[in-house]
Amino acid sequence: MRSKVAIFGLTFPLIMVFDFMSKRWALDALGARSSEIFGGLVPLTLAYNKGAAFGVRLGEDSRWFFVPVTIIALVLLGVLFKQAADRDFLRIASISLVVSGAIGNLWDRVRWDLGVVDFIGPIDLGFWDFPIFNVADMAITCGAVLLAISFWFEEQMERRLEAASAAAGAPTAPPTAPPNEPLAEEPSA
Repeated sequence: MRSKVAIFGLTFPLIMVFDFMSKRWALDALGARSSEIFGGLVPLTLAYNKGAAFGVRLGEDSRWFFVPVTIIALVLLGVLFKQAADRDFLRIASISLVVSGAIGNLWDRVRWDLGVVDFIGPIDLGFWDFPIFNVADMAITCGAVLLAISFWFEEQMERRLEAASAAAGAPTAPPTAPPNEPLAEEPSA
């Protein structure tokens, strides 16, 4: 349990501070102008996202839909966190990242009706402009990918254990009779 709390205890404040400070900087520095970093590769543009990822919206002010959805997601992530093994560092770190990012964006949705503060992008990929995002979005995305990898590893481990168990001749479930047919009886001596 200590490792879980330690990982979350390091991840959460780190992401929250970076998210809060970077959004504060964007509000102050990018209000009336755009900027660039990495030689123009990554533009910085202040935007307010009232929807979900990639600007998905449900009506004019969809934040009151996304606030309860986020809270439900946080509860489910809490259950996953509690169920995670103490040494499952990948799962614990991934959940910590998603929770941190979700709370960072939830804070923006609750504190004002402007929307979530986004400022990194749009990034021209040649075939598509990647939408504007923020530090919390990066934490959510990285955490979600790591969580999917964690589930994949868990599934692979279960398959290996099942294969090893079958190879070792572990007892299997007793045979069952087809419907309406009794099991064949062994002859008595």
